[in-house]
Amino acid sequence: MFATFLKPEAGGGSALTPGRERRLRLADGRAVGVAEYGDPSGRPILWFHGTPGGRRQVPPAAVAAARARGIRLIGIERPGIGDSTPHLHRSVLEWADDVNDVVDQLGIGNFALVGLSGGGPYVLGCAHRLAGRVVGGAILGGVAPAVGADAAPGGPMRLAVNLRPVLHALREPLGVAVWASAFALRPIASAVFDFVIGTMPPGDRAVMRRPEMKAMFLDDMLRAGQHQLRAPVYDLVLFTREWGFSVRDVRVPIRFWHGDADPLVPLEHAHHLAGLVPDAELRVRPGEGHMGNLDAAEEILDTLLGLWPRGGP
Repeated sequence: MFATFLKPEAGGGSALTPGRERRLRLADGRAVGVAEYGDPSGRPILWFHGTPGGRRQVPPAAVAAARARGIRLIGIERPGIGDSTPHLHRSVLEWADDVNDVVDQLGIGNFALVGLSGGGPYVLGCAHRLAGRVVGGAILGGVAPAVGADAAPGGPMRLAVNLRPVLHALREPLGVAVWASAFALRPIASAVFDFVIGTMPPGDRAVMRRPEMKAMFLDDMLRAGQHQLRAPVYDLVLFTREWGFSVRDVRVPIRFWHGDADPLVPLEHAHHLAGLVPDAELRVRPGEGHMGNLDAAEEILDTLLGLWPRGGP
């Protein structure tokens, strides 16, 4: 159904199809779903999906840029989505250990990071714990801390903080309920997508109504949510806790992209985070909401390549 939105590439297949997908086994026995695009021998950039999302939530423009620029672009699924074993970490920071295991298995030394929305906190966590390996990070409409010394004021995440006891106690049945609801909507996924896009700011609608973007999101969510959808609930639980580190201690260069019409993560939160990270830059996207940042995929990847040490691997 959704694959028809894309024209086949010269080499066969479509921009939806990763060059390679696999299910890696971590040291503790859990599994992680991974999708790779671009040049297998290129500079590695890990792409962290949003909430919700899976390993294929990588915009077609980023895939094309990866091929053109010799980038090894890698989507990694968090616990409870797609091929990744359900597991609730104690903090956002803990997931960095999973990432460290994954990049070791992939034979990667240094790498850069991109995080969309709910993937943003995990970029910061990896940049903190794996500072010796991370050359830089990009955060697109990223969630800010909701509790603790680094907390940003206001925003919808405050509601989740108020519901923290319920989220924690009922996280497993909530995860099953989210999956069951999403599964029931699969036959009308295209119409649901169109409805949701219609509620977005004009800048986002212009981006998300492109056939290739719709195809990517449907392909990712229908695959990733086929058997489980606990990850969004796990994300909310972790976002309502302290992250396990201070954003002020992140020494890796972090670049932020944020729409000034974002209804989910206020622009003030991006200013707040950029003010805490020592080496940070914020690029505001006029007229865009939460998803329009994906239209800057080429700029984002070029920015990260520019952070790579000259002559480095």
